[in-house]
Amino acid sequence: MPFIPHTADDIAAMLATIGVASIDDLFDEIPTELKIGELAAIPTGMAEMDIARLMQSRARADGQPVCFIGAGAYDHHIPAAVWQIATRGEFYSAYTPYQAEASQGTLQVLYEFQSMMIALTGLDVSNASLYDGASALAEAVLMAVRANRKTRSIRVLVPRTLHPAYRRTVHAIVAAQGIELIEVPFDHQGGHTPVEQMDAIAGTDDFAAVIINQPNFFGVLEDVDALTDWAHARHALVIAVVNPIALALLSPPGDWGTVGADIACGEAQPLGMPLSSGGPYAGFLCCKQEYVRQLPGRIAGQTLDLDDKPGFTLTLQAREQHIRRGKATSNICTNQGLLVTAATIHMALLGAEGLERVAAACYANTRRLTAMLCEIPGVEPVFERPIFHEQALCLPAPTADLLRTLAADAVLGGFDLSQDYPELGQALLICVTELRTENEMRDYADKLARILATQT
Repeated sequence: MPFIPHTADDIAAMLATIGVASIDDLFDEIPTELKIGELAAIPTGMAEMDIARLMQSRARADGQPVCFIGAGAYDHHIPAAVWQIATRGEFYSAYTPYQAEASQGTLQVLYEFQSMMIALTGLDVSNASLYDGASALAEAVLMAVRANRKTRSIRVLVPRTLHPAYRRTVHAIVAAQGIELIEVPFDHQGGHTPVEQMDAIAGTDDFAAVIINQPNFFGVLEDVDALTDWAHARHALVIAVVNPIALALLSPPGDWGTVGADIACGEAQPLGMPLSSGGPYAGFLCCKQEYVRQLPGRIAGQTLDLDDKPGFTLTLQAREQHIRRGKATSNICTNQGLLVTAATIHMALLGAEGLERVAAACYANTRRLTAMLCEIPGVEPVFERPIFHEQALCLPAPTADLLRTLAADAVLGGFDLSQDYPELGQALLICVTELRTENEMRDYADKLARILATQT
């Protein structure tokens, strides 16, 4: 923690200058009932060594639960070099690289990130990141409505298998612009969104775009080729929502169907970003070359100077600070530069083969834990289609109660699907990354079996 050298005299002088009597007066807008009061359990006047010892003992008392939750934020191994490099002063304190001649390092990192995301998605252009995967999808929807010249429709087909938080975020951002989000139900046997379901919902109406996520929120693999061609046959753009780790094994959006998806977006958190209580993270957004003028955010480009030496600059900056407000594609005020730096370092360290190994290990571990858990009476897969990374399971007891009991025994057992998908009954979404060991998975299975034996 930082050392703050303010003495009582320093604080008194500051308060006198401001014109208030106490520190508490600076926060008088906070309702009294929300204030915690005195922290009686925290001793005062301790030496630095004693404080460190106290905090370490309290951290150990909390324990370190084993995580089997995915649902959009994943517990992957992060090489130590990633954040050792990312937190160097040159990167850590860097801000928007407006002055190219003084920001070559930052601009090159952004350029490398874009190049890597293009390689993963199979598309032509990438921006320099967004706030997170959910807001990236919202920007992709706005972009698709602007870019689709073949229809005046402002309706977008959204599969119910899309992450619930993504669906809520997109609605919050685009609804005020009159864009209508049409939810498409999923097949309860396969857990996917078949073309027939799209037909039933779409009818003869026009749509600006269709969202296709691969894998979907349940971990189920969609028939992306058929869905992409179906959308294009109806003159709708295709927005792919993808997991960057999955792209190391699965077909990239640029290869979907006959001509590929038009836009791809998602969450970059699996690329070197710790869980960290929910963020900050970084979203990515890629597209075909023909839609580059509608791509929000910034694009770093590479060129040659007068001496034929490579240099980097911001090629496109289509936001309201740089062009006329009415012509701006977005009012995004910054990007997640530090997180993008970490993601770029992470991908550079692992390389294509390393990412593929991580993806393969995640898939193998998920299959292994699924087999262990399904040996327990009453536990079985919800869906029958192939999966990646995550698996939805039916349970013979209330999911929330089971997860609370497991958490008390240092196991974060998964994501409770019963709140967002009550039609599935007592269902649990598990995720197993490359970090989980055979012993950890067996321990989880044994503990779940014991708990269910006492409840059923």
